[in-house]
Amino acid sequence: MGRTIAYLGPTGTYSETAALTYAESLEPDTGRLIPYPSIALALRSLVNRETDLAVVPVENSTEGSVVMTLDALWQLDGLQIQQELVMPIVNALLSRGTSLPEITEIYSHPQPLGQCQKWLETHLPNATLIPTNSTTEAIQRVENRPTAGAIASHRASQLYNVPILVEPINDYANNCTRFWVMGWTPSTEGNRLSLAFQIKDMPGALMKPLEVFAQRQLNLSRIESRPTKRSLGEYVFFIDVEIEPEQKPLAASALAELAEYTDELKVFGYYPVA
Repeated sequence: MGRTIAYLGPTGTYSETAALTYAESLEPDTGRLIPYPSIALALRSLVNRETDLAVVPVENSTEGSVVMTLDALWQLDGLQIQQELVMPIVNALLSRGTSLPEITEIYSHPQPLGQCQKWLETHLPNATLIPTNSTTEAIQRVENRPTAGAIASHRASQLYNVPILVEPINDYANNCTRFWVMGWTPSTEGNRLSLAFQIKDMPGALMKPLEVFAQRQLNLSRIESRPTKRSLGEYVFFIDVEIEPEQKPLAASALAELAEYTDELKVFGYYPVA
């Protein structure tokens, strides 16, 4: 029996496309996709042992980090990154309408709405933008409404038989999203390490964890803060570290020292980027 893979559904989302891409890299018939109504529930399905893997978006080149993913990863325990997928994202405007002047409402997930912000301001400045849980839900909302449009993928247009009015509508041609394949087994291969930590309340609290990597000449490719949601001014920091094979002993010692300067530390593991 193949492994089950959770993703943000329903069928037709960008997350499903990423999950299909990953499933195709497995042995034939070893990946069965299961949709969930939110990113948090897709990840929680791993914790509840309902699925074996989850494919979730982490960062977009236009809109930055997907905060729902980061928040869920901090709240859940034990999850490990198996692999990163970088996928090009081409947004299209789908509608039963026949011309742009007809469109008064635009539905989509907040990420595509942000990725197309300049285009929308230029071509549909008076349209109301309405966030949905997924791009597929956006299509369902405009099914029989010629004055409404949805931002989704070309594939979703074909799956749900809703015409494309304009494509592409990305603000930037090289629009890409990073997806993480999450599971339980730590990956021992890969040139990237990701982790998150909450710092202790003390002078220079953030400088000391960063020095742990700088002293070992380990390159940080990303650092981002998220509120802990417990108290104003408390933050969790997410970090990506570029690791060459010969640097893994240095990375191990950095993680050991890092524990001295943090209240809580979660290591999501090493992983390859595809």
